[in-house]
Amino acid sequence: MMVYAALLEMKRLAIVQSSGLADHNVAAPMSILWQTPAYFLQGVAEVFCCIGMSQFFYDQAPDSMKSLCSALGQLAIASGAYLNTFVLGVVTMVTTSSGAPGWIPDNLNEGHLDYFFWMMATLSLLNLAVFVHSSTRHRENTAS
Repeated sequence: MMVYAALLEMKRLAIVQSSGLADHNVAAPMSILWQTPAYFLQGVAEVFCCIGMSQFFYDQAPDSMKSLCSALGQLAIASGAYLNTFVLGVVTMVTTSSGAPGWIPDNLNEGHLDYFFWMMATLSLLNLAVFVHSSTRHRENTAS
């Protein structure tokens, strides 16, 4: 999903630069509907993640902790949103430290939002590796 967003942003920047709109805060002559697949996949992923995580915690938790584990799962999702905001803030601060417009300036035609998407894709791959490692070590709780 992040790879798609990065490729789409690279295409948008190429259109902006080739049409001479890079200096202006004008949208590229490209339909916003190109973002639809990414948002659709994001929504589907959120639904399956939330449902699957709640089911996993409810099935694997001891009877006395089922509600607490389900609540902690939802807290993990909320924490992820705050972590994403923190990462965005750090990237903005680091990339603008030398006076450059940075990756995510107010005028996106001057920045490189695609770099941010590539970084997020890399972090997602690292997250997947940790998930695969953890899930292969998990032993199912058969006591109910």
